[in-house]
Amino acid sequence: MRVAIVGAGIGGLTLAQGLKRAGIDAAVYERDAALDSRGQGYRIHLHAGTALHSCLPPDLYELCVATAGRPSTQLSVMTNHLKPLRRTETTAVRDPLDPAALSTSVNRQTFREILAARLEDDRAIGFGHTCVGFSQTDDSVEVHFANGAATTADVLVAADGVGSAIRRRYLPQLRVEATGSLCIYGRTPITDETRPLIPADTWKGFTAIIGGHVGMATGVLDFREPPAEAARRIAPDVRLTPAQPYFMWALTASAERFAGPVENRDAAGLHATAQATIRRWHPDLRGLVAHATVPETTLVPIRSALPTPTPSWPSTRVTLLGDAVHAMSPARGSGANTALRDAALLTSELRAAAQGGKALTQAIADYERQMVDYGFEAVRASRDAERSAGGVRNPLVRLLLGIR
Repeated sequence: MRVAIVGAGIGGLTLAQGLKRAGIDAAVYERDAALDSRGQGYRIHLHAGTALHSCLPPDLYELCVATAGRPSTQLSVMTNHLKPLRRTETTAVRDPLDPAALSTSVNRQTFREILAARLEDDRAIGFGHTCVGFSQTDDSVEVHFANGAATTADVLVAADGVGSAIRRRYLPQLRVEATGSLCIYGRTPITDETRPLIPADTWKGFTAIIGGHVGMATGVLDFREPPAEAARRIAPDVRLTPAQPYFMWALTASAERFAGPVENRDAAGLHATAQATIRRWHPDLRGLVAHATVPETTLVPIRSALPTPTPSWPSTRVTLLGDAVHAMSPARGSGANTALRDAALLTSELRAAAQGGKALTQAIADYERQMVDYGFEAVRASRDAERSAGGVRNPLVRLLLGIR
């Protein structure tokens, strides 16, 4: 069996690792020129430990945990003048390596580098490959790329994100819409100058800052072990980019609530808009945004798959995972974790087919049936949380109501 995976994001790389462990030939095709050719975002919450553990070699799973952030013990909400509104204590995990209890934050770039480890060495990732089409026969799929290359596989997996070209062609009924919320993301290095500005609650876990119609999601990524040092100790053949601890912030609002233009602006323009938007906030928060690494400031429009009607389609040799099929808002922190669950489930089903336990299209049908159930339930839960809090004017509060 040979599997072609389009998209080297979290879901696609985890699937490739799982298939490799299962002895199945998998190749990943990524449109970017290299793994680090563009910004990969910042801190994300990780709790799909069982799925991740089933796909990764033991040392790479251990490396993920070793390079994660320090354990979170609190979820907090406070005003833009740092007045506490709510604190929710969380239970500390006794064994950080226990997959069933995993609940931590990771640096997205470091995490992606670990997921790609050894795949690049095996030449299992083809960079500079933008998928422009595919065709199926009874026994294969041919995939075509913009650079003129083509490949033939037994299975094609679309892991190419919320704007998936494969989904638009294969399942046009699966539509994605803008929620109306925009996020300006930034990263502020933790230094002697910025450390005293970080609110005490933020060191304990995720903290939401509420400022009228604008909210700020914040979190500290303080590595348990520096990534490069952890790699030398646990997996010496893996090279991780050095990274320093940082304070992540994300201003969330509709476009008209920002104090300046946001769309079609470069990083410097976005940073200026962020500063103007919080100009009346607590001076510590203003200082943290002012000291951000300006070129790393990015804008992310929040998009979500339509949750109804529940999609149904005849299974073929083409399938999808992650945001390519069930994109969702950041509510409940489920997007990346649902993609990991997809990767583990699809690995299990394709392993069964490769071993003769079931027909290939039946394996894909069994995967899609389960994936649609839990994936679109996560989409609906995210949207329901926002709708049930419709009287709350701040979009970040609505997201938090989906988390707790």
